[in-house]
Amino acid sequence: MNEVLTLLKPRIWQIRNRGFSKGNGRRSARILLLGSFGLLFWCGIFAVSWRVLVYFKGIEDIGDILGYKLLSMMLVVSFALLLFSSILTSLSKLYLSRDLLLVHSMPVSSYKIFITRWIDSTIDSAWMVIIYTLPVLISYGIVYQSGFFYYVTTMISMLCLATIASAISTLLVMTSVIFIPASRMKSVFIFMGILSFVVIYLAIRLSQPELLVDPEVFDTVMVYITSLQTPSSPFLPSSWVYDGIRSALSGSISSSLFFTALALSFTGLLAFTLVLLSDAIYFKGFSKTQNAPARLFKKNVISDRIFNFLPGPIKSFTVKEIKTFLRDQTQWTQIFLIAALVVIYVYNFKVLPLEKSPIKTVYLQNLFSFLNMGLALFVLTAVTARFAYPAVSMEREAFWLVKTSPLSIRTFLWIKFFIYYLPLLILTEVLIVATNILLQVTPFMMTLSTLTVFFTVPGIVAMGVGLGAAYPDFKAENPTQTITSFGGLVFMIFCAGYIGLVVLIEAGPVYNLFMAGIRNKAISLSAWIWILGSFTLVLVLSVAAICLPMRFGERRLSALRT
Repeated sequence: MNEVLTLLKPRIWQIRNRGFSKGNGRRSARILLLGSFGLLFWCGIFAVSWRVLVYFKGIEDIGDILGYKLLSMMLVVSFALLLFSSILTSLSKLYLSRDLLLVHSMPVSSYKIFITRWIDSTIDSAWMVIIYTLPVLISYGIVYQSGFFYYVTTMISMLCLATIASAISTLLVMTSVIFIPASRMKSVFIFMGILSFVVIYLAIRLSQPELLVDPEVFDTVMVYITSLQTPSSPFLPSSWVYDGIRSALSGSISSSLFFTALALSFTGLLAFTLVLLSDAIYFKGFSKTQNAPARLFKKNVISDRIFNFLPGPIKSFTVKEIKTFLRDQTQWTQIFLIAALVVIYVYNFKVLPLEKSPIKTVYLQNLFSFLNMGLALFVLTAVTARFAYPAVSMEREAFWLVKTSPLSIRTFLWIKFFIYYLPLLILTEVLIVATNILLQVTPFMMTLSTLTVFFTVPGIVAMGVGLGAAYPDFKAENPTQTITSFGGLVFMIFCAGYIGLVVLIEAGPVYNLFMAGIRNKAISLSAWIWILGSFTLVLVLSVAAICLPMRFGERRLSALRT
């Protein structure tokens, strides 16, 4: 046990030194800012959950049923998130971390190394899910007026759920790595997760769940109530946790203790099984990982001749950037996720029942088109955060080669910008045009939304590349670590502010132009001045969003010592 604690000490010191070491006031301020936003989000989840549960409580006969059904669905979703997160985290911690060769060279048994990494993996994969599930569970306790026993049961049950998900995922990873090297397994799991998500979502969408709120579908209310009371699978760990928490909510202590003990005993069984199997198969899989090639494709997928029109150094960096992206399976496999999200995003607009609304369809079509413009830009922000923001950080220890190359930092950043700008512009324009076609908007709204996206996309991409250069993390093992950093938060805040300003500035002029077209009325000179001034302001704002972050990133990166 002492050896396990010794192996865990570097991680504990790392957490302490990140923000709470002496003379590290700047980093502590960043952590305080991140914590403040996290707390704000936590309070928002609690407020929404409490309000929904109070509303459910006020519904006679089926209010409690709805509340319990929501709790069951939340726990199933949490378990699924924990499983997928644990798979990727355990794979990285057990097989792909860069310090594993050093750790395995120590005079420590492989199963003790495994236990250390498994504990680390469980904490990393579960803490965020548990923290942001707690406000929902606390709101249940307040609304249902539960006592201290409920909160203790809830904490134990959620810890069991997280440990069970981590253990199942780790067993799956260890078994799979025996047959497929870990360097390739990550791409396989990501692809399988994306495919599962798409299949599940499409199955739900094809069943048209929106019909559940249509009273014409049901002959009687009892059919609806019966459908809500359908029990979930008794073999799922989330069902045991749900039964334990529900029993605690209703005051049935004996039943709650039974299901909590069931979850605890299964957790212990899985942990014991993991330790037994680890000594037999963990090191074997790790050794196989060290000898296997990481790439799935051996041949070049891009020809250098395509970029012959570029000067030599610029051409070399451009080709290098594209090849690096395509060779990293963790990068390009997520293109499948983006494609799936595009399909889902567009399909949601197809099934919107606008014709059933009491508001005229023409107004709703164009209102949704305008709001969709902002929503599509937020989707773009998320994609940019995943790909463009970490672009500089992904140079890692090889950044000194960039500093010593004949290219300036400015040219280096603009190469990064254009490589991500063109695909992201096409993606966003496809979203806008496809959804506008489905909404059957007016030509004015089609033109406005496509032009607005055309001028705002470069600003968002420039903020991603520029702020990513200003706050690089060359020690990050994967892009996700850079996104959750202080710089990633700054990027998300600035993008949200930028998109919000664009939408607010355009809202008034767009409404005037749209209503004038509908009512066939002329627009006054003062209104035209206001409209032109607003669109000019958006253009100036877009130019500033391109230039300022790129210059800021250039200055910070140039001053950085390698």
